[in-house]
Amino acid sequence: MKRTAFFISDGTGLTAEALGHALLAQFEKIDFERITVPYIDDEEKAREMVKRINKAAETDNERPLIFDTIVNSTIREIISDAEGFMVDIFGTFLNPLELELSSSSSYSVGKSHAINNAGSYERRIHAVNFALDNDDGARTRHYDEADLILIGASRSGKTPTCLYLALQYGVKAANYPITEEDLDDQKMPAALRPHKEKLFGLTIEPERLATIRNERRPNSRYSSMQQCMHEIEEIELMYKRERIPYLNTTAYSVEEISTRIMVTTGLKRHR
Repeated sequence: MKRTAFFISDGTGLTAEALGHALLAQFEKIDFERITVPYIDDEEKAREMVKRINKAAETDNERPLIFDTIVNSTIREIISDAEGFMVDIFGTFLNPLELELSSSSSYSVGKSHAINNAGSYERRIHAVNFALDNDDGARTRHYDEADLILIGASRSGKTPTCLYLALQYGVKAANYPITEEDLDDQKMPAALRPHKEKLFGLTIEPERLATIRNERRPNSRYSSMQQCMHEIEEIELMYKRERIPYLNTTAYSVEEISTRIMVTTGLKRHR
């Protein structure tokens, strides 16, 4: 079963997309074609959007789903004339909030993703730069500045997690790959020892790791099942021996990994 879902906004569309995806994720048996359309911020664009929705309805022989975060009531009314099932996110929640708070909404476009706090924005940008500069054990001399140091086998998800933590939470996260040489020594790498309280380990099922590594270096020792099993076994033993908190990333998205790290470590989002 296939349905088309539009995420429409007069801003970036990120809020409509996030809420829409969260709702559609509950319907696993349906194949959704997801279309995000940002900056529908005037009546002409709204009418063109209606034509696009109606064409999808005709092609699919089913009403498309419309998730919108349009604050302009005139534009919302135009969109509502389309041959689709409309989930008016702002309209649904803003009116009851206005009644509860005895205050009118500002009805300003892009408020949810605006730079309302310049200090927080700058912190997130610096954190992203820090993650890029301290990727893959590149600059261990800067670990004093880190809020967190992710460790684990190569391709276990350290880099994307560091970047997500930086962009979403403003956390300065470095990452350090545990290599075969480190495992032969049976000791924590010297560069990590002074920063043990900042360490968090990632692990992954060997089968999944072998699949990921085969995409990078097919049919190599690096991507062999035997090598992956050996590395993961030894790394997990090191985590336990050194009492380093760790997480198996196999079944989790980068968003879930990051959230679980924040909860486990007690790190705070920089707002």
